[in-house]
Amino acid sequence: MDKQTYYEATKKMESLGVDPDYIIGWQTGFLRSPKVEDQRVTPPYEAGYNDGLEGKTDSHGSWATQ
Repeated sequence: MDKQTYYEATKKMESLGVDPDYIIGWQTGFLRSPKVEDQRVTPPYEAGYNDGLEGKTDSHGSWATQ
């Protein structure tokens, strides 16, 4: 895991107003952690998790609220 990539991607998503569920999903996937419980999985979380697993740092645009 690249700590700088994790930090910069998180900071960028937060500054753009990306859905918090997406950010948490991305962080979880990027760190290769297990998913949250099934009842807490939302579409933004799922998308973020998958992007984090793949190491994508530029797929969050559709989840930005600003």
